[in-house]
Amino acid sequence: MAHLSWLEAGTVGLLQGVSELFPVSSLGHAVLLPAVVGGSWARDLNVRAPESPYLAFIVGLHVATAIALIVYFWRDWVRIVRGLITSIARREIRTADQRLAWMLVLATIPVGLVGLVAEHAFRTTLSRPVPTALFLAVNGLVLLGIERARPTEPGEYVDERESGPKSDERVARLSFSRAVAIGSAQILALAPGISRSGITTSAGLGAGLDREDAARFSFLLATPVILAAGVLKIGDLTGPLGNGIRGQVILGSVLSGVGAYLSVRFLTRYLANRSLRPFGVYCIVAAAACLAWFAIRH
Repeated sequence: MAHLSWLEAGTVGLLQGVSELFPVSSLGHAVLLPAVVGGSWARDLNVRAPESPYLAFIVGLHVATAIALIVYFWRDWVRIVRGLITSIARREIRTADQRLAWMLVLATIPVGLVGLVAEHAFRTTLSRPVPTALFLAVNGLVLLGIERARPTEPGEYVDERESGPKSDERVARLSFSRAVAIGSAQILALAPGISRSGITTSAGLGAGLDREDAARFSFLLATPVILAAGVLKIGDLTGPLGNGIRGQVILGSVLSGVGAYLSVRFLTRYLANRSLRPFGVYCIVAAAACLAWFAIRH
């Protein structure tokens, strides 16, 4: 990519922040949007290009997304980190915070290892428009499937910041094996079109969590993974790959962070007692529209 316009950077930044947390796949949208628009967008925004600055750009935006999650959940992360520190210092796992801290650590390891080893293969093999659209359709089917298996029941309004500690106590009752299984579902999200939040929320529901707890655990699980992925790419953007686009990176990061904060604020309330079905329908319709567009254009 020789160029990244301000419009491209702003659009992708906002799209990343919002779609990373909505169960619709941020990477899938990052691949499909340029392919649908075509022209300079398809040329500039190509994640499969060797040493792609665009890939470094969109993954670097993860830092802003992760910061937004940390800001929103800061009280909870203080408790969780304190639980991890006291657990190590006292060599015990007694409290809910200590147990949840280790669940997050262990559940993050599988996707971290697979991401380090197989990220290049996933990107070069799967990050093409047609496979991405197909994976987006699969993501939609997963969301509809979990809704069929676990129908939505009406619930009261949820203020996550008040109910968070109680939710964490319920999540901490999971076995470590189930927590790792939920975290391992994030491996599927390495394929563009499969949503990290969607697949982990669905896995949480399948493991017996209620909607509030499954969504919350999904966002907590996503934070270290998103942050680590972004930090690993920041070095690329400070080097030659970032030449000429650092201003655009800042713009994209600001919009990504704002979009992520507003999204998590909305979704922690919405997903507590409302259906994933609208997102599943959107994924299938968007995938079908993209495939039809690609067929017509080619």
